[in-house]
Amino acid sequence: MNRNNCHFLLQRCRNIEQLKQTHAQAITQGFHHLQHLACKILNSYTKFNKPIEAYNVFNQIQNPDIISWTSLISLYLYIDRPFEALSVFSKLTFLGLKPDSFSVVGALSACGRSENLGHGKTVHGMIYRHELGSDSIVGNALIDMYSRNGEIKVAQLVFREMDVKDVVTWTSLIHGFIKCNNLNSARKLFDKMSQRNSISWTAMITGYIQGGKPIQALEIFQKMKSEGNDIPTAITIVAVLSGCADIGALDLGQSIHGYIIKTYLNLDVTTKNALMDMYLKSGSLENAEKAFEEILRKDKFSWTTMILGFAVHGNGNRAIQIFSEMLDSGESPNEVTFVAVLSACSHAGLVDEGQRWFKRMRETYVLEPKIEHYGCMVDLLGRSGLVEEAKDLIEKMQVEPDAVIWRSLLSSCLVCGNLELAKMAGEKIIELEPDDDGVYVLLWNMYCSENRWEEALKMRKMMRDRRIKKKPGCSWIEVNSVVHEFLAEDKMHSSREQIYSVLERIAEQMKIDPCLFEFEFD
Repeated sequence: MNRNNCHFLLQRCRNIEQLKQTHAQAITQGFHHLQHLACKILNSYTKFNKPIEAYNVFNQIQNPDIISWTSLISLYLYIDRPFEALSVFSKLTFLGLKPDSFSVVGALSACGRSENLGHGKTVHGMIYRHELGSDSIVGNALIDMYSRNGEIKVAQLVFREMDVKDVVTWTSLIHGFIKCNNLNSARKLFDKMSQRNSISWTAMITGYIQGGKPIQALEIFQKMKSEGNDIPTAITIVAVLSGCADIGALDLGQSIHGYIIKTYLNLDVTTKNALMDMYLKSGSLENAEKAFEEILRKDKFSWTTMILGFAVHGNGNRAIQIFSEMLDSGESPNEVTFVAVLSACSHAGLVDEGQRWFKRMRETYVLEPKIEHYGCMVDLLGRSGLVEEAKDLIEKMQVEPDAVIWRSLLSSCLVCGNLELAKMAGEKIIELEPDDDGVYVLLWNMYCSENRWEEALKMRKMMRDRRIKKKPGCSWIEVNSVVHEFLAEDKMHSSREQIYSVLERIAEQMKIDPCLFEFEFD
């Protein structure tokens, strides 16, 4: 085997065994000391997620050059150890090596991931000294680094100064605006792009999902499909399915499922999990189970999502059955799985079952209960009318109870009519979250129902003094694959006149005969 054959064999390696065999042949022939070949072997081990073997290859390189050091930086970035990547970059500069575009890009990526702005500015200074700023990949990395560190104005300045802006440049700044929760600026920049790719579309879709605007995310996806220039990736599909799940857009979710089948899009376990989650949150349990059964290699998320889905829909017994199947399959539960299991017990009123698993969580699986697990147990006891036991559990918790815990107890107390305990829980919530409008309204209603007018007026005055206003309710409905958003007392909807006209007619009809359910719609 000569050097060229060795390069050829490295390119054709499809698994770790082939790579080890080629590496062994290179050692036998004495080629492994050649830096360019050693770097290829190092990068191949990195690709196959073998960091120890890759690091050992680097240690065998005599007098490593800038390419070798950059390969080591890439290794640490690949295994998500940005601090070690920065340390390597510092070492190569200390040794007097002149950084190139690829090494500074690696260093900037490490500064972004570790949110190390100071070191990032130092690298930026090196870029000017070594005249590397004309390279677009360097400019893109600078935009990403400053964006990740919250310096969006500096990122914009870098963007404006770049002579050559490619799709990655624009997308990097869009990511920056999204990270800084500035969706309006991200959208304006997105609309100005003369050319987009699937990453650009996915960035905007994901930004809207993360920003709590699923309708806008779905609109972007529809626009992406209508333009037809870019094929949605699995990442795009996961983001869109997440948006459908958030608002229960079952028709649109099903159309995306059909699109997946029609285009033969390769579904990994993450995409299948997202599909299953969409069906569960849209209330289509039958389709969710079908999607679940089609997952050949179910991971923890697959099992946990299914357990939680049935729990939320009130079928706690089926959720516990799926949990048993998970244990039989050999998959170990984690903290999130136990949140799902305890939630299932709560919805089904399985007090003994919930207490048993809460105990086994610590004793059998060595998982220390967190605030979420205590919250499920408080909810379980409260739903079963055991509010005093719930209060005792809160007092014995190993962690400080938060407003969610007290809110759960408050709801249970209101149902059970334990007003004194409800008052105590409400005061705790106000102490922890004084701007929560919901708790004031709940306590005010409670005092009014008991004719405790003095305390009700006191609660009203407290809301006025603290300028607490009830946030308007929001809901969505999907009609003919179009999602409509409604706010309480909404006057802005395009069909508001027709909507209010129909509501008035319904109200009049109910006054004539409240038991009459048949109604003719135009």
